[in-house]
Amino acid sequence: MSRVDTPLAGYLDGFTEDPGYLDYGRIGPVSRAVVAETRGQTEILARARFGSLGHFGEQDLRMRTAVAAVLGFRTDQIVSQPNTSMGLMHAMFGLTGDVLLSPADFPSVPFAAVRAAEALHVATPLWLTVDGGENSAGAVTPGQVRDQLTPGTAAVAVSLVDSRTGFRVDLEGIRQVIGDRLLIVDAIQGFGVVDAAYEVADVVVSGGQKWVRAGWGTGFLALSDRAVERLTPVVSGFTGTDATESWDEVLPPVRAASAFRVTNGDGIAQAGFATALEEIQAVGVATIEGAVQGNVDRLINLADEYALPVVSSRDVRERAGLVVLAPPAERLTALGAALHNHGVTVTTRGGRVRLSVHAHLAGDTVDMLRGALMAYSAGATY
Repeated sequence: MSRVDTPLAGYLDGFTEDPGYLDYGRIGPVSRAVVAETRGQTEILARARFGSLGHFGEQDLRMRTAVAAVLGFRTDQIVSQPNTSMGLMHAMFGLTGDVLLSPADFPSVPFAAVRAAEALHVATPLWLTVDGGENSAGAVTPGQVRDQLTPGTAAVAVSLVDSRTGFRVDLEGIRQVIGDRLLIVDAIQGFGVVDAAYEVADVVVSGGQKWVRAGWGTGFLALSDRAVERLTPVVSGFTGTDATESWDEVLPPVRAASAFRVTNGDGIAQAGFATALEEIQAVGVATIEGAVQGNVDRLINLADEYALPVVSSRDVRERAGLVVLAPPAERLTALGAALHNHGVTVTTRGGRVRLSVHAHLAGDTVDMLRGALMAYSAGATY
């Protein structure tokens, strides 16, 4: 059997970015199949041959089917979104009651909660704290959530993977402690590479531009039946009714996930997103996660070799594809310069350096990172 004859090998063959890229947590370079798909779809739109335009309307169901297969939800529980942030806005504006969340979460979550509170005054953010202070570590645990629930808490919002620390939340544990309150999950830093228990969540939101490698303008909002009953579709357009097109009257939103949209989706973006998810489904998220975890181990071992503190979790149950390094404050600039001069792409934020590695890790990338860490360790100046 040749190298590309196995599903995983074929999937890995779709990574075409240049060596040195370790920044999937910021943006995932689109896969070979997505490039071909979106190029072909764009060509169809450019020519607009007779009878061809209806094809774009079919991409919504294709995308929802692909999301459902990875997520474990039904297709009618999923609605297309242009990005994660808009899906979170829909969820937070639809809440009635308090929502418990971490102030240290990625800004999309707290901004959505605060904007909803400011505009509608029906949902109030409850800021999760640890040991009497802000949860600056970003590690939201079931115990913390349990201890800070109130009678007025209607929902709990968490990130599947914290973008600053790489901490992977225990969805099943949180579900156990919150009872029948809504569980809202921002899945962007793990969707496609973390085999999570999405079935215990009521709201799952993600985009496809990071680990799914589908490019910008791709995303979804998935709602459990309980979420559909409890959330109000505040911003719902003409595509959110039970009519194909509502002329001459404004119909009420349909009681379904599809109510949480304003207009028709981008068929080209949906086709690219579906293609990327179909690739993932063919391999299996668990298999992809195994490859990611193996590559995380390689990066951690390399950091240890050069005595760089790793502050993200080493426990496979608490991590995904992010490895966070914490050099001494006075040496942060030196590490950044070493990585830059060796062509290694990473994210530096808040005094820490975040490496994000996918299932594919080229030998050249490892060599480039080793060279950067060697130069940093030797005290090279630039």
